[in-house]
Amino acid sequence: MVRKLLICGLLAGLCGGLLATGFARVAGEPQVARAISFEARQARAAGEPAEKPLVSRAEQRGLGLLTAAVVYGLALGGLFALAFTAAYGRVGRAGPGRTSMWLAAFAFVTIFLVPFVKYPANPPSVGDPNTIGKRTAIYLIMILISLLAAIAAVRLRGILAERLAAAPAVVCAAGCYLLVVVIAGLLLPSVNEVPKTFPAVTLYRFREASIGMQAVLWTTIGLVFAATAERVMTGRTMLPRRRPAGPARSAAD
Repeated sequence: MVRKLLICGLLAGLCGGLLATGFARVAGEPQVARAISFEARQARAAGEPAEKPLVSRAEQRGLGLLTAAVVYGLALGGLFALAFTAAYGRVGRAGPGRTSMWLAAFAFVTIFLVPFVKYPANPPSVGDPNTIGKRTAIYLIMILISLLAAIAAVRLRGILAERLAAAPAVVCAAGCYLLVVVIAGLLLPSVNEVPKTFPAVTLYRFREASIGMQAVLWTTIGLVFAATAERVMTGRTMLPRRRPAGPARSAAD
């Protein structure tokens, strides 16, 4: 069963990566191009020699973007399947389809959205190259804190549900999660390396595209895995079956 679910996860991740690639090509690539043009203008104004990229922009927009998104989607799909295997039947009593969609929403919020609030995405040409290691490390720390706090909140909800009603248990657990991530966000160092002259609209559109790309990715993973896992585990599809039409009745009947 785990092997079949893992295949479902890889298929869902592949579909998510492909759709996210298309979204990023349409919504994100124009903003990246504008950011690179801004960096080139800044370099010319400072009298610095233009650096020739190791990979051309055409290859970055095409094969490079596709490869990165697909590999990323496959990795997330495999991890999603393992997480589903661990969570199914232990958190609530929902079926495979609903569990998959709830898990995808959970992953989108805890792994991406909450860390994004503290450390929003910047175009590739924005930021000091010398601090990329530090920025990556604190971003991963924020993801880890958010994920662990969310797992702890889910367990807390289960404990409180035995003593309280379902709604108060959910509210208390969610409040504890928010408290932990807010404190972590306040304690972790801030990063603001966007030049003051950088176009605000380009930065906003890029961050908007980043959120959209992740939303497309996780929504696709959740829906595709829900459909395939439902079929694997129950032998049924998520779509309701049509009832066969009965025999036509005569006017006399």
